[in-house]
Amino acid sequence: MRLTQTLIGSLALIIFLLMPFSGTASDPNPGEGDGKFDPKELINSHVWDSHEFHIADWSGHPITLALPVILWTENGLTIFPSSEFHHDNTGTTVVEANGQQFVKYREHIFYADRFDQEKFEAASTMGRPFLYEDRPLDFSITKTVFSMILVSLLLILIFGFAARSYKKNKRAPKGISGLLEPIILFVRDEIALPNIGDKYQKYMPLLLTIFFFIWLNNLIGLIPFFPFSGNVTGNIIFTLVMAVIVFIVTIFSGNKYYWKHILTPDVPKALYPIMIPIEIIGMFTKPFALMVRLFANITAGHIIILSLVGLIFIFETAAISPVSIAFVLFMSVLELLVAALQAYVFTLLAALFIGQAVEEHH
Repeated sequence: MRLTQTLIGSLALIIFLLMPFSGTASDPNPGEGDGKFDPKELINSHVWDSHEFHIADWSGHPITLALPVILWTENGLTIFPSSEFHHDNTGTTVVEANGQQFVKYREHIFYADRFDQEKFEAASTMGRPFLYEDRPLDFSITKTVFSMILVSLLLILIFGFAARSYKKNKRAPKGISGLLEPIILFVRDEIALPNIGDKYQKYMPLLLTIFFFIWLNNLIGLIPFFPFSGNVTGNIIFTLVMAVIVFIVTIFSGNKYYWKHILTPDVPKALYPIMIPIEIIGMFTKPFALMVRLFANITAGHIIILSLVGLIFIFETAAISPVSIAFVLFMSVLELLVAALQAYVFTLLAALFIGQAVEEHH
């Protein structure tokens, strides 16, 4: 009896988890295209950032949570809900606000009279967001920003409860405190102290923030329904900012020995024209590796899971669903490990780079 209940409960949970994916199994703009399932659209809609949360489809109509669009335009600050675009992402629907007209194409907002699809497609992937002459500055609360705010509030609540628990209980920690203390001690004893040395206490707040912020964002990205599902750590802009923070801390923490090793390395002076540029380039390749490593690993996991889910719609038969669901469950469990592992690796490398900057000459 318990086995039957477990199987029924697991099946219901799987169906519930797959509901948001089924919402993107058809053309995102009804009336356009042939209505066939597009796996690329499924993957992009969940991996890319968005100005709204797509919750599910009900009777062919999308259920979404509109997020605020905040633009700095030629007429000043302009704010309106993303629902004004009516789920259009093809540059068709025109929104009038603050005496101007806007369209949204692939989650980029343009001035309607300057939008050029061919120009957008011709631009490189990295250059597309920066067509400044064609689009306003976008400070919108997107799905990624919403998820970061949510994680920040969760961390404040979690550590706030833990702090109050320590004040009330002078004995062995219990509850949230008992859960967090081994992790904090692990970051201190296995990451900060071995890599930074005696000066580790100065950098513990930064390392703990990095570890828990990345870990929790990784975890909520695995939950495919509102208010979660934001692919924060799979956004290369997010990993870029995190890497830049580590880079800035490393640079300003560098002692005389660190800069001497870069600018006047212990090699014959005839090799300076070769070694100095290599050392300077190395300063930037380290944060670049941090950025790409986290982005690539998290994005790859999301794409694999979404591709496995998409097999059900590609073959258009329920016969493939047991195989697809089995692999999805396996990958989801594996991604739980990857979520913690990538937070650990990022924090470890950050501590290593900082440790190299503060290391004294022996």
